[in-house]
Amino acid sequence: MPHPSRWALYHLNVYARWLIRRRFDVRLHETANIPETGPVVFASNHVGIIDGPLLAIFTPRPVHALTKSEMFEHWFLGPFLRWAGQIPLYRFGSDPAAVKLALRVLREGNAMGIYPEGTRGAGDLVRFNRGAAYFALASGAVVVPVTMVGSREPGGAISSLPHKGARIDIVYGEPFAVERVGWPRTREQVGLVSGLIQKHMQVQQDHALALTGRELPGPLPSEENND
Repeated sequence: MPHPSRWALYHLNVYARWLIRRRFDVRLHETANIPETGPVVFASNHVGIIDGPLLAIFTPRPVHALTKSEMFEHWFLGPFLRWAGQIPLYRFGSDPAAVKLALRVLREGNAMGIYPEGTRGAGDLVRFNRGAAYFALASGAVVVPVTMVGSREPGGAISSLPHKGARIDIVYGEPFAVERVGWPRTREQVGLVSGLIQKHMQVQQDHALALTGRELPGPLPSEENND
């Protein structure tokens, strides 16, 4: 299976950052926590609709993020996302193609992105899927926690954008090292490591909020359903 496209991530991000910063005050924190080489799983909380673009565009290393497959169905957005090296993920069942693509990225020493919460919400990491643990165990990649703050304002709707000039903080936490485990990996192993990563990310998120002096936006309005 071929590696996802890398050209846009290497050559266009500088222009994308300039464009986004014309509307939002995006600030990066503790980028020294990002390993310069080797496989990395960037595991981010998920509060706003622009979290994906922010992770892919502003992270100092190119990131191939798992992105819900529905977004690839659009006539323009789908080809663009593939060109930008993002990985389509079917979220309602197993998706071997997405797993193989993500592992190809990691085994070539590159970086992928994942949202352990699965969907947008409060961003407090209470809901936590096992994908980050699986990819780390299968590849030996380190997991770098990412905390997004400000990409959705308190009380904001599911697809709302921050106001013009809004400050958005992206904080990269301390890496969590995972030793590679060959096949077969048991559900118990993945579950144990997932719990450890969840606790680590929650600690790093508390640090990120203290560092920036900010709070998460809270849950989505009760009438909204983010599937």
